[in-house]
Amino acid sequence: MRIDSLSESKKQELLFVVWRVVAVVFLLLVFLLGVKGLGDGFKLFGSNFLDSFFTLTANPFVGIFVGVLATTLVQSSSVSTSMIVGLVAAPENPLPLANAVPMIMGANIGTTVTCTVVSLAHMGRRDEFEKAFAVAGCHDFFNVLAVMIFLPLELATGYLQSTARFLSSLVGGIGGFTYESPFKALLSLGFVPIQSLSETLFDVDLARAIFLVGISAGLIFLALWLIVKLMRTLVIARIETAVTSALGSNVLIAMMIGVVVTVMVQSSSITTSIMVPLAAAGVLRLEQAFPITIGANIGTTITAMGAALAVSGVNAQAGIEIALVHLFFNLSAAILIYPVERIRQVPLRAARILAAVAVKSRKLALCYVATMFYVFPALLIYLTQFFQ
Repeated sequence: MRIDSLSESKKQELLFVVWRVVAVVFLLLVFLLGVKGLGDGFKLFGSNFLDSFFTLTANPFVGIFVGVLATTLVQSSSVSTSMIVGLVAAPENPLPLANAVPMIMGANIGTTVTCTVVSLAHMGRRDEFEKAFAVAGCHDFFNVLAVMIFLPLELATGYLQSTARFLSSLVGGIGGFTYESPFKALLSLGFVPIQSLSETLFDVDLARAIFLVGISAGLIFLALWLIVKLMRTLVIARIETAVTSALGSNVLIAMMIGVVVTVMVQSSSITTSIMVPLAAAGVLRLEQAFPITIGANIGTTITAMGAALAVSGVNAQAGIEIALVHLFFNLSAAILIYPVERIRQVPLRAARILAAVAVKSRKLALCYVATMFYVFPALLIYLTQFFQ
């Protein structure tokens, strides 16, 4: 079909889509630029700072709550996991791979805060609130259960790290070929003005490091926020249609819809948050929302994989490995928890009990959100530093 044969409204709609697709591609480059700058910035902090950071995250339980708190503060696991990839792959290796694994798990828990907060909007109507809070709580408890199962397994066997290391070595070593990111030269060129500006403004490495890390983190957050906003305008209507169509589908299709929708909007929070009002309206039951939530968990790992493309140097392989750890963690949780009826019922029952309690006391609901996602993680991190 020729463009000149389209009506004026169709032409405008086509231009609208093309403009946003171009904008998303540009923002992806900005996002990758931020990931690269984060690693370069941490290199300038020096060994003393890196050693203190290593000490803080050496405790796996503290690492989990660092991931939880970081994700809840920025309201996005995509931002926090991308930063983790950048830190693991940084030349000075401020975050060892083993320390980053619990942080990735914590980020999975922290990302559930968004849909939980969305469910609070239904507090004025008892029936709606109970259904909405149960769907949000199901996401919470599934990710908590996954951490309770796989953290001890990982500490005992190194299952996630060894699997990620094996597969990343296969990708990098087939036929003696080592993969080089096609964005490497472009990102290096794009970072030159920022690097030059930091050298012009500051004479001390510490000041340059703070500047580069701040700018890079800002680029990551801004790029992902704008990507989500642009993608939402492109596909938000289709998302609701896809979720609704999944209601009568089998479990695998429902999971795949959760994966695809999350990849499209670059945010599992959007996918799960859309299910909350659908559940409140009685369109979506808890059992129907559960597999879509699991699919959203898997789909959100695409962001960390994208961040791994931006890294280069001696620790580039580690960046790919932690991105694969994120993917395998969510895949393993889906494979182990959902098919087994007794295990699958754990997060579902816990979500129903929590919702029932929340309906009886809305103050307890607010207390749960504040304590689970903010107070307890921050308190644990503070006490750990204090006693050290």
